[in-house]
This record gives sequence, structure tokens and C-alpha cells, in this order.
Amino acid sequence: MSSSAVLRPGIALGRYPQREDLRDGWLDRAVAGVTGFVRQRAYGRSPGHAEFLDRVETEARELDGRSDREIRDRVPELRRRLYSEGLQEVLVARAFAMVREVAERRVGMRPFDVQLLGGRVMLEGKIAEMETGEGKTLAATLPACAAALAGIPVHIVTVNDFLVLRDAAWMNPLYKFFGLSVGTITEGLAPEARRAAYACDITYCTNKQLVFDYLKDRLMLRQEARQLHLQLESLHAEHPRTSRLLLRGLCYVIVDEADSVLVDEARTPLIISNVADTSQEKQVYTEAVTMARQLTSGEDFSIRPRERDVELTERGKRRATELAEPYGGVWIGPRRREELIRRALSALYLFQRDKQYLVRGQKVQIVDEYTGRVMADRSWERGLHQMIEAKEGCPITGQQETLARISYQRFFRRYLRLAGMTGTAREVARELWAVYRLPVVTIPTNRPVRRTQWPDQVYVGSEQKWVAIVDILQRVHEIGRPVLVGTRSVAASEHLSEMLTAAGLPHRVLNARQDQEEAEVIANAGQRGCITVATNMAGRGTDIRLAPGVVELGGLHVLATDRHDARRIDRQLFGRGGRQGDPGSFQSLVSLEDEIVHEFFGGYAVRLGKRFWRQNGPIPGWLGRLLLAVAQRAAERNHAGIRQRLLRSDDQLSDLLAFTGRAE
Repeated sequence: MSSSAVLRPGIALGRYPQREDLRDGWLDRAVAGVTGFVRQRAYGRSPGHAEFLDRVETEARELDGRSDREIRDRVPELRRRLYSEGLQEVLVARAFAMVREVAERRVGMRPFDVQLLGGRVMLEGKIAEMETGEGKTLAATLPACAAALAGIPVHIVTVNDFLVLRDAAWMNPLYKFFGLSVGTITEGLAPEARRAAYACDITYCTNKQLVFDYLKDRLMLRQEARQLHLQLESLHAEHPRTSRLLLRGLCYVIVDEADSVLVDEARTPLIISNVADTSQEKQVYTEAVTMARQLTSGEDFSIRPRERDVELTERGKRRATELAEPYGGVWIGPRRREELIRRALSALYLFQRDKQYLVRGQKVQIVDEYTGRVMADRSWERGLHQMIEAKEGCPITGQQETLARISYQRFFRRYLRLAGMTGTAREVARELWAVYRLPVVTIPTNRPVRRTQWPDQVYVGSEQKWVAIVDILQRVHEIGRPVLVGTRSVAASEHLSEMLTAAGLPHRVLNARQDQEEAEVIANAGQRGCITVATNMAGRGTDIRLAPGVVELGGLHVLATDRHDARRIDRQLFGRGGRQGDPGSFQSLVSLEDEIVHEFFGGYAVRLGKRFWRQNGPIPGWLGRLLLAVAQRAAERNHAGIRQRLLRSDDQLSDLLAFTGRAE
């Protein structure tokens, strides 16, 4: 590919290059889904790129024995040729060879051949599926440097601020050698600082910050994106809109943990809003929660946890009418009344404290279910956030009025070139192709994987499970091996912490309450005998380095206390151990009362287990694996359906907004 080919689709948009929206009908989606399945079966393995690796090796021999100054003197000529001739293979090979040599000198790591393959795949606009621990952070510098030297603005997207700052600081000496500027976008950054960061050759940012900054630009432009009008405005206006934009467009993006960003987090749209004047409605939220607490589950309403929805029965509707009669006002209309009651029931029964949210300083703060981190400036829409505030007795904030919104699917499809990397993509390869036209290429490991699986154990009751977990941790701790224990929620991590304290087992906890201690906890997680209890904060992008002597003991042991909605998330957690050829092991200890099993089977699985398996030990392994597999696959299908419906509704909403003249 050439740099001109990358930028050609955005030429019509002038100073803000981006690709036009891709619109698929039902037939297009069906064909794309089948095509994605066939492509993955036929081309899902790395094609080898033997010729390209030979080119890199040839170029690398030219650098042997050269001083830093001699290599640096070659950069301007390479930059000129990449800019004028584009990303031709011979020039890319030269750039990769130089990055490889400089990386060894500046950051102490020399990219392996498999990392060169991953970089090449990403430069081609594909997803490189690289086993956890194979050095994706370093691999991303190869296509990033090549594209940036060609004059293409590069965005490297990762899942949290900690990784943004870590990766940018870690790789900055490498970029600095080539004269490339590096910017970082994190929570709370001022607009001027954001503009300066996006003006850099390479910008590290999180997906949420990036999308919200893009929406701010769309609000700035409003419906006006015509180049001639914007140029005329820049001639006569003292502060034209083009000078106040944050981004330089959507040219080339490398998405780290691509399956998490492009698939898992694509179930909800990103919305920019402001606080509307809802002073009269605040009392309504309190009244709704008060009435909802008087309704009886199973008689007045039914809960559908898989759909995250609540439905009123006919009896419940009559009961709601009776309860609302003294209030009058908005409670007179049946549709409005029932919708408010349903939302209040959702706040009471579908959203749990220390799981979906925390309460800090009389404020409700959302916890991201995929990263385990607090999203302090986010709120649920359509009054749900205010209902939860009323439920928790917090001051009720004003309801948010939507100004702009977009889904991850529509946003990332607007990049002229989209690429990514992850350790777990093959399960969603079909969806990645159908939605983003992104092929997935599996890259071989540099060293044989020595990670072993211990037998999973499935218990009927959750208390049996927790007791068994403490027992295993006691035994592994006595050996001296470090253990990483994964939990799904803050509440679960704190419950286990209390049990470990009672058992006299020293440990550290990493969840949304201790996010400031993340770097220290991770740095010590590989020490001899260390027990680390963590939510999903330790599930992606976390490199736990083993202390001396730990390898001989068997390496890190990873213990999952619950199964997630997607098998890929479990694989990410297990991948924290056994990295780069080190030994390691993993195991799941779960129960039939866990959330994913309960959502699919309800109470049937527990009743079945208690009836046919009255012992205190785990149920037969084949039965436990079957139940968990059925529940997980059902959850994956359900979430895929939600993402598909969101994309369709997002396209329909975009058409309506376009008709009214609004940008998004």
C-alpha cells in the first residue's frame, strides 16, 4: 500500500480526512458474515512473509556496526522516500530494520521475527492475533514508525489511561531517535493539551477519549464540513472552526486489544450530553424508586437478566396505577408511568453497588465491566443514573440531554486504515470482517507455550466455591508460587479478601477502589508467594514479570473465580501466566450460582445440582463444562445480537439526523 492510497478516500474532506460511512443492508451483512467465516478458515494463519523477512534481514546487515549517528543520518532520506513513494515493501523493510536496531539500543528489546510479521500485518490494515506475552506493544512501534515517517498521522488506541502513559513513555526513546513526536490523551486533559497531543506524529489514547474528542469536533463543525466554506471562514474569521478542532482527521489507527474495543465495548453508543433543566423531575425519580420498592418480583414484574430488562405484569400495571394515584402530574399517563416504574425496577434489581457502580463522596460512579475501572465522568442515559442516585440516597443530578452520539462500529469504520492487535480474536473473526472488513491473521509464537491447565472445578453453591478457592491458594502459597486471582466485580474481590485475611494469607487487592495503586500491585504480583486478587483491571495489557527463582517453582498460577460473558475474556486472564516461554498454569473454580449460569439457566442449574449432587465437592467435570459452555455461548450470541441491533439503529438515527441537518 502507499501513503497516497491510504489518504485517497479522505481527499474530498480536505483538512479532516475520513472515510465515508459504510452502509450494509441485510443481504450485505449475511454475505459478509459467510465471507468472513470462509476467509478465516482459508487465510487465518500467517502467510509467512518469508520474502519480507529476508528483505528486513538484508537491510539489517547494512546497519551492523554502524554508530547511532550514522543510523540517524539515514532517517531523513528514508522519510523523504516514504513520503514521496509511499509504503513500498522495500522501504517498509528498511524502516522495520532500522526500528529493530534502534529498539535494541534505546529500549533494550529487539523485535523477534514474529513481531515483524505482526507489524507487517497491521500495516496492511489487518488484525494480528498474537499470543499474550508476545510483545504487542513493541510490535506496534514498527507500523507506527513506518506510517509516521510517511507523513500519516497515527493513533494507537489502548484500553485505559495507565497503558496509554506506560506504553508512550516506554517507547518514547525509540520514537525520539527518528525525530517523531509522541502525544498522550488521558482523562481530564485540557482542550489545548489535547490539540497539541493530536498534532503529534503518533498519539496514544484510549478508545473512549478518542471517540468523545471526535464528537466534540463534529459538534464544532455542526453540519458544515464543506471544504470551500471552511476555507472562506478561515480567511475572514478571527478564530475559525478549523483552528479549534482537536483531531487532524481519521487516517490510520492501531487498536490494541482490538476484540475488546471493537467487539466487547461496541454494545453501547458513545454520547456527549449536557445537563438539562430537570429540577421538576428530580422528585419524580425519588417517587418512582419508592413505588418500585413496593412491587413484588414474580407477581408484579419479571426480570430478564440476559436482556438487562424488566417487564411489568398486568397485575404490576394495576398496582402501579394504585401507587401513583396520590401523586398526579406525570404519573397520570399510563405509558409514562409504566416506563418510569420499569426504569426504577432496573435500577433496583439489574444494577448492583460495587459491581456496576461505586458510591464515592455521595456520587454514583460507573465501573466499566470490561476494564474494571471507574468512569468518573460517565452517566447512564434516559434517567437511569438518576434512579440509581435515588436508590442510594445520593443527591440527584440533572438528567443528561444528548448533543451527539455515535457507536464504535460507525466511528472506527471511518478511519482510512484500521488495524489492530490482540491475543484473542479468532472467536469473533467473522464479526470483525462482517462489521469492519477486518481480516484476522494468527501470528505464531516466538517460543513454545508452556502454560498448563489444571482441572476446572464447578461447585453447586458459591460458598463451597469460595472455601475451595481459599484452600487452593493456601496450598499454592506454601509452595511459594505467585498467584493472580481474577474476579468479576469489586464486591467479589473484597469478599475473597476478607476470607483470605481470616485465613491468615497475605495478599493485595486491585480493583476500582485501589486504581491509584495499580502500578505497584502489578510490579509485585510476580514475587515469590504473592497473592494478588484483581478484577478485570489485571486482565488485559498487564505484564507480570516473574521474580528470580519463581520460574523454577512453576511460574505464575492464574485462578478464575467466575466465567465471563465471552470466552476470550477468560483467555486474556489466563494469558497473564506462561508468557514468552515461561512456565505457568491456570484454573477455573466456579459455581452454578455465578452470574453467567444464573442468567441463562435461572435457578434450574442450582436445583439440579442440589438434587443429584449432594456432596460438598465439585460436580462431575463433564457436566460442569457442559453447563458453562452452553451459558457462555448463549451470552456471546446475545451480545452479538445487541451489537447488530445497535449498528442498525445507529444507521437509522444517522439518517434521521442527516435529514434535520445535524452532523451526528
